[in-house]
Amino acid sequence: MITRSRAGGMLAVAGAAMLGVSFQNALAAGTPDGHGGVFPSKLMRIVLGFPPASSTDLMARFIATNLSERFGQQVLVENRPGANGILAAELTLKAPPDGYTMLLVSVSHTMNAAVRKLPFDPVRSFTPITLLGSGPLMLVVHPSVPARSVKEFIALARSKPGALNYAVAGIGGINHFAAALFGHMAKVEMTVVPYKGGAQALSEVIGGQVELMFGTMALSLRQTRAGKVRALGVTAAKRSPLIPELPTIAEAGVPGYEISSWWAMVAPAGVPAPIVGLLNREIAAVLKQPELTQRLEANGAFPASSSSEALAQRLSSEVEKWKRVARDANIKAE
Repeated sequence: MITRSRAGGMLAVAGAAMLGVSFQNALAAGTPDGHGGVFPSKLMRIVLGFPPASSTDLMARFIATNLSERFGQQVLVENRPGANGILAAELTLKAPPDGYTMLLVSVSHTMNAAVRKLPFDPVRSFTPITLLGSGPLMLVVHPSVPARSVKEFIALARSKPGALNYAVAGIGGINHFAAALFGHMAKVEMTVVPYKGGAQALSEVIGGQVELMFGTMALSLRQTRAGKVRALGVTAAKRSPLIPELPTIAEAGVPGYEISSWWAMVAPAGVPAPIVGLLNREIAAVLKQPELTQRLEANGAFPASSSSEALAQRLSSEVEKWKRVARDANIKAE
C-alpha cells in the first residue's frame, strides 16, 4: 500500500527528474544556431581517428551517450583511423561549422604539423571546444634488457650506439616523439622501428623482437604488472598514482624531460560562440561523472576540462613546441 507521504515523495522524485529534463531542453532551446533556429535540433556526431574498442574510442562513446541524454538528440561516434588522425580531421572539416560535427583529437594533432605537410592548419582550421583529459607514457623494456633503472639504461645505450631498437605506433606519433626526445636529451642513439598500431608495437617488445617502447599506460601498465615487460619510468612531470613506486624519467636520470598524451574536442572553424559555450559546459559536466573518471584512470589518464580559449592557446603552443622537438631530435615522417 502506498501511503500519502510515500506518494508525495514519489511525485517529488518524478518532478525533480522531469525538471532536470526540462532544464536540459530549456538550455538547448535557448541556444541560437545562427540560422534562426535552436541548437541542437538534429543528430550530432563525434569523429575520431582511432579504431573501435580503443581507449579513446571508449571515451568518445561515453561522452556521446551522455550528451545524447542531456541534449535529447542522438550523438553518434564515427571512427576514421589512419594517417595519425589526419583522415578524421579532413572528414570533420568537410562538415558545416554548426556544432553538429565534432572531432576528438589527441596530442598527435599538434605533432603532425611538425613532421608532415598538412592540408589544413591544426589551429586556425578548427574551433577549440574543451580539453578532455591527459595521461603519461611509460618507458618499458623487454625483461632481457640488462637495465633496471633509467640511468642504467642510458649507460647501456651509450655503450651500444644505435643497437637498441624502439617500437612506435607509426612515424611522427607520440611514441616516436617521446623516444626521440629522450634520445636527444639523454644523448643516446637508438633505432626506430615503426608498426601499424600501439598494440602491435608493444607485442613486439613483449616478444623480444624490439628492446623498448614508450607506450601509453593503457597498453603498458597491465603488461608491466604481468611481468611481460619491465617499466623504468613515466614520462610526466609527476609520478602516476596508479604506479607511485615508478619514478619519473626526469627524476630518474633525464632532468627536464616531460611528455604526456592528452585529448581534446574541437570542431570546424567558425562555430558560433553560443554553441561553443554550450558544448563546453555540457562536455565538462560529463567529464565530472565518476564512471568516466574511473574508466580513464583505469587506462592511466585523468579527466580535465578547459575553456575554449585555454585550449586554443594549448594547441598553438604545442604546435610550436613539437616543431622545435622535431628539429632538435631530427624526427622526420618518411
